[in-house]
Amino acid sequence: MLRFALHYGIHFLVPVAVGLLFFKSKKWYIILILWAGILLDIDHLWADPIFDSNRCSINFHPLHSYWAIAVYFALLFFKRVRIFGIAALIHMLADATDCLFLALQSE
Repeated sequence: MLRFALHYGIHFLVPVAVGLLFFKSKKWYIILILWAGILLDIDHLWADPIFDSNRCSINFHPLHSYWAIAVYFALLFFKRVRIFGIAALIHMLADATDCLFLALQSE
């Protein structure tokens, strides 16, 4: 239950916190963009099975690869696309947290 709450809390509550704390004038616009970061899960459609609760997404799916994460980090250095980098990295943080729980569970 904690794993589920933390994973989806990061996906949905962290964007709200970022929007409210750092982008007060455009908070709802920013929150919607940050929530759209969940669309990175489109790459799950190429996996078999599409959803596996015991699979770590990080470096398994193409948009969750280390190379992709490096690109998301690079987006932070360009003001015009910075918010998309933040959205993607919040998504990766949520999924990495899930992977951590999986690793702890297997020990």
